[in-house]
Amino acid sequence: MIKRTFPIALLTCIASWCYAGQIEKLADGVLIRLDKPAKNGASQVRLQVISDNIVHVTASPDKEISSTPSIMAVNAAGNHVPWDYKDQADFYTLTTKSLRVDVNKNTGRVTFRHPDGKIILAEEASGGRQFQPENINGKDLYQIQQIFEVNPDAGLYGLGQHQAGLMDYRNEDVDLTQYNSVAVVPFLVSTDKFGILWDNYSVTKFGDPRERQQLNALHLVAADGKPGALSATYTDKKTGQVYLQQKDSVINYEFLEDLHRLPAKFPLEKGKATWEGSLQGDETGDYKFFIQASGYLKIWINGKLQLDKWRESWNPGPSQFKVALKKGVAVPVKIEWIPETTQSFLSVKTLSPTPAAYRNKAVFTSEAGERLDYYFVNGRTMDEVIGGYRHITGKATMMPQWAMGFWQSRERYKTQDEIEKTVATFREKKIPLDNIVLDWSYWKQDEWGSQEFDPARFSDPAGMIDRLHNKYHAQFMISVWPKFYEGISTYKAFDKNNWLYKQNILNRQRDWIGEGYVSTFYDAFNPDARKLFWSFMNEKLFSKGVDAWWLDATEPDILSNASIDSRKKLMDPTAIGPATQYFNTYSVLNARGVYEGQRAAKPDQRVFILTRNAYAGIQRYAAASWSGDIAATFEELARQIPAGLNYTMSGLPYWTTDIGGFFVEDKYDHPDPKGAAKDEWQELNTRWFQYGAFCPLFRSHGQYPYREMFNIAPENSEAYQSMLYYDKLRYRLLPYIYTLSGDTYHHDYTIMRGLPMDFGYDTATLRIADQFMFGPSLLVNPVTTYKSRKRDLYLPKGNGWYDFYTGKYEDGGRRITAAAPLSKIPLYVREGSIIPVGPELQYVAEKKPDTINVFVYAGKDASFALYEDGNTNYDYEKGAYTRIPMEWNEAKKELTIGAREGSFPGMLTTRYFNIIIVDKSHPRSPDQIEGNKSELITYNGIAKTIRAF
Repeated sequence: MIKRTFPIALLTCIASWCYAGQIEKLADGVLIRLDKPAKNGASQVRLQVISDNIVHVTASPDKEISSTPSIMAVNAAGNHVPWDYKDQADFYTLTTKSLRVDVNKNTGRVTFRHPDGKIILAEEASGGRQFQPENINGKDLYQIQQIFEVNPDAGLYGLGQHQAGLMDYRNEDVDLTQYNSVAVVPFLVSTDKFGILWDNYSVTKFGDPRERQQLNALHLVAADGKPGALSATYTDKKTGQVYLQQKDSVINYEFLEDLHRLPAKFPLEKGKATWEGSLQGDETGDYKFFIQASGYLKIWINGKLQLDKWRESWNPGPSQFKVALKKGVAVPVKIEWIPETTQSFLSVKTLSPTPAAYRNKAVFTSEAGERLDYYFVNGRTMDEVIGGYRHITGKATMMPQWAMGFWQSRERYKTQDEIEKTVATFREKKIPLDNIVLDWSYWKQDEWGSQEFDPARFSDPAGMIDRLHNKYHAQFMISVWPKFYEGISTYKAFDKNNWLYKQNILNRQRDWIGEGYVSTFYDAFNPDARKLFWSFMNEKLFSKGVDAWWLDATEPDILSNASIDSRKKLMDPTAIGPATQYFNTYSVLNARGVYEGQRAAKPDQRVFILTRNAYAGIQRYAAASWSGDIAATFEELARQIPAGLNYTMSGLPYWTTDIGGFFVEDKYDHPDPKGAAKDEWQELNTRWFQYGAFCPLFRSHGQYPYREMFNIAPENSEAYQSMLYYDKLRYRLLPYIYTLSGDTYHHDYTIMRGLPMDFGYDTATLRIADQFMFGPSLLVNPVTTYKSRKRDLYLPKGNGWYDFYTGKYEDGGRRITAAAPLSKIPLYVREGSIIPVGPELQYVAEKKPDTINVFVYAGKDASFALYEDGNTNYDYEKGAYTRIPMEWNEAKKELTIGAREGSFPGMLTTRYFNIIIVDKSHPRSPDQIEGNKSELITYNGIAKTIRAF
């Protein structure tokens, strides 16, 4: 019996080995070769242990997995943490202290588990990966797809900055393509406390990977009952004169190349187009509609207004929504478009209900890559997951402390005198300010890219900057584009080394300045080109005292509104490969050159970069982003909130918007001084300013009308006084805000936080897109509707909440209607918080905060560790900083201010803390320090305990 069993067992083992592949142990993980890979699937899968919580997964159908270095990842190699693997019956299992990863021997499917075996995330049952071979510019690449099975009840966030108004990406589709106002960061984070970092640089789709269809993918019926199209009427928007009527089955004027399809008799700048009829689908379910539009657009489907939006004509923006349809049941549709100028854009596309294969999944589909490549990040909290992203891609550097103050910008200050007078007015009117920004076109009209000031308008830029620094105590930021006009000296320096994208030159494409100039961008993928770019910035700008850089158009936006295929051709090839492969990541390399250049030129001055576009890893280059050239509307203000939250939840902590919106409707350009448009303009700016005060960076910018608060509203107005209040409040909260900034570097914290980050256990928070936490303590509730004087909001459960302005206590776990006069937005403090409030300041460095009011919001234990460092240097990287721990013990009613930890040159050795306790019986406000019962203590670094009084 024994003799008979032995050979059978041996044969079984051999068969299993031959069928299920082989495993090779590597220094940092394992390589698994599959003997029978699926069609278009992987032949090998590699797991590399990055940390106890991070595993790097790569897969390929090739004999060898590509070794091309990652652009986003700086820590792609293992850190030699302990790990092990086992060869089990059906799986290879890799384990770390915190993770168990199973790989199915037959399919290569990867499943991530907790040590107890509970599934965290799994690839789709068959493995879920697809490789479609393609050859681009002679390089063999693959179209790549990976499907993950996710918990349908968990929220999904991140993916960068997108402006369709979505917060939670469960069963939603996100186009990961860089545009003006869209910033792609392919990092997905879940309330199940894991993240997926998709290491691919090409145009990518998240969600349903099917190509979006033209409107005629639905059954269309015209207003007269004839099938196949909608009734289209093209009229004059003022007189109603009909230019023509026809039947349209497609509405697709998305890019410059598409505008020729518009009716020749329809003058865009004068016209209005209306499409009417009905539509129906072939199945029952949620049909998706994807809109790209500029001008005024309204869409009604089945009697409901689905979209009502205005966007400046030259910069169309995305929208998307779902409509439930029943198979075979037609519903009425009406689309009304007022395009405004000769270059206005509109496309209306659709998709039928998401197929079952993609529902309740996380699907990444990329156009081009050498391998399938992603990082799985686990954590106990969403902060730990985001910390894992930064472990892979690099720390978010400390910004200079002045960057936490208020910035004033305008499109644009045209002369040196305008800049200095503006800053002087801020100082005269006692409006806090730290940074003045000079936007584009400070050069001679025909010398874009020269990096030189036009001497006719800026006669002494070095002297101007010196006066800004020493007379007005303001910093100076300047706009620098990667764009160069043909024939100027800087163009020639790049051109002689073949470091320019030349297709736009060959096309003789002219821009919009004067009669137009031919231009192109430099190739930031070339390290020597980056060095040359910085050398011009250093020689012509940094040497004059420039403090910070505004890197504009870094998508790169060589030609606005060109199709994606055209945009690829305009930057093809890059120094490291086809533009199709590297399309999304130009901004990272551009920022890298500036960061490395300045750190080499002046190692003791913190770099600060504001870039219009971003990608994974850019935070390590001292780069923040803003939300691009958005429209000045309340609707656009509302969209900024989820856009910014998803951006910061992608791991990039510093973000801002153009307070007031960049481009304005005609009604705001020259409003009647007594008209409704003036009132609406003032209210829009006031509400946006209130929101902006609680963004990581606080910055006003936009086109005419001028954006300084004294140019928006009279000093005695409620609007002006509100903006001034929130500006001053921002500075008073500086000890709190700068501590959050310190935590962002040292502890991978996130300053502006979607509610699921702190209250993911409360399912009511998962899709809230108009509230957020500013640090651990402040619940911010912007007002985004004109004339609203109250707003509905949710107070998350598990906590009580104090009204910031009055100290009144509210129970959590419920919706309330809060007062929202024009002067204030609802603002609440989380029970169990400590908030340090500093003195009023005109600029960050005006005086040291030797006296700080410490507000303790009782009801629960609380803690806060006040952070301070050298503010503008890099000594913090060497450990030169301090923390003063503060602990509130609710049971004992005691506040302990612990012994100071650390030191740095110039720190305050003696200071004063004014302790103010807020509880249900003692409502108190940071706006009313005087008269609040408090205790002032002297602190010299030695621990002290104060009992409640």
